[in-house]
Amino acid sequence: MATYLVTGGAGFIGSHVVDGLVERGDDVRVLDDFSTGNSENLSHIASRVEIVEGDICDPGIVKSAISDVEYVIHQAALASVPRSIEDPISTDRVNVQGTLNLLNAARNVSVKCFVYASSSSAYGDSEKLPKVETMTPNPLSPYAVSKLTGEMYCCSFSEVYGLPTVSLRYFNVFGPRQDPNSQYAAVIPIFIKKLTEKQAPTIFGDGEQSRDFTYIDNVVRANLLACDGRTTGGKVYNVACGDRFTLNDLYKRLQTLMGVDVEVKYAAARPGDVKHSQASIDALRKDLGFDITMDFEEGLKRTVEWYQKVGFANA
Repeated sequence: MATYLVTGGAGFIGSHVVDGLVERGDDVRVLDDFSTGNSENLSHIASRVEIVEGDICDPGIVKSAISDVEYVIHQAALASVPRSIEDPISTDRVNVQGTLNLLNAARNVSVKCFVYASSSSAYGDSEKLPKVETMTPNPLSPYAVSKLTGEMYCCSFSEVYGLPTVSLRYFNVFGPRQDPNSQYAAVIPIFIKKLTEKQAPTIFGDGEQSRDFTYIDNVVRANLLACDGRTTGGKVYNVACGDRFTLNDLYKRLQTLMGVDVEVKYAAARPGDVKHSQASIDALRKDLGFDITMDFEEGLKRTVEWYQKVGFANA
């Protein structure tokens, strides 16, 4: 049993990571300012975790939250390309300054590993597929720049201070608890909500852009393996399924699963969006023993079932 701090632990990904830690008997402290996180995501395990409400940009709160933990799993972020284009200053404050604040606090205590949630957006719009960690990054949006900067700080703190860090580049994570109601919501919850309401969703671009959609259980496993891997520090890994599906294909699959036939609308492509995204997960498999616990088709089915069960007002 170990002691963990999960930042952003009330969010979509963070709350699932907390579940994974609690299920195996670890002690978990959550640090979240609840600006995008939802306390309902932790309601089923609230009595088994310590919840600290606070901002990762506040040095005093971070110092207190991190003081006696062995591992940090840093999920807190402003996670949206469109939001970062509208407000790059806030994106930098949270994603860069907040991450630096946590790293600086972590180096002063006995943290055995600092796991950082990065993003596939770091690769930009390179035509080379699949994306391999050794490729030169080419971030297009302020969000992508902020996540890559966090990675570089992790590498720096490993090199300079000897802090073990692992950066995980997530590829289009989806699953239960993903917020469908935000103006920055991800495509899968938006599609499911629109189809439930029998309304036409909008695809920006021609719909032939492709993504390596990654069910949440795979991401949780990668985080736990990263903590258990006893890395020497500064490693960067893709977290994905190594496959890709177009948005048009995704929409057709959801229509079939939900038994709804609504014609989609198309609009101009958005700035900062990449055309194709697919990961190589060879390094994660080789170094940390990663395997895919849930494929795209089954993950999509489970996600639809969850939204149909809980509705969208409480999602």
